[in-house]
Amino acid sequence: MKFFLFALAAGLALASCVPSTPQTRIQRYPDKFDALGAEEKSLVQQGTISTGMTADAVYLAWGGPSRVLQGAKNGETTEQWDYAGSRPVYTTSFYGGYGYGGYGPYRARGYYGFAPEVTYIPYRIATVWFLNNRVDSWERER
Repeated sequence: MKFFLFALAAGLALASCVPSTPQTRIQRYPDKFDALGAEEKSLVQQGTISTGMTADAVYLAWGGPSRVLQGAKNGETTEQWDYAGSRPVYTTSFYGGYGYGGYGPYRARGYYGFAPEVTYIPYRIATVWFLNNRVDSWERER
């Protein structure tokens, strides 16, 4: 039984690492895809968005946003979808000290060195602005 639970947990962990593509989202939500017009379907299949698209079409093309902001502009309902990624930043830290707290065989010799570290910094990849549930404008990093 323990092996089964371990295998199930490992399988779920691996499945969560699979990247989401427009094709996988289309297969997962065929009703949303079927509701789109011919031009939107073509753009979604290419992973592209355009002004005037619905939120469902953007979701199918680019996936779910990292955060959603709601607001108003000239009395109209607005929504902003931000998409985030992360970049590695490589640093080096200094460490050092004496073995056994300064006693024992390492008393006279200290150990010092540098250790590489990697930190992942979040950044904004793209933003989509909706006005009345339609894409008003968008931008993304090249």
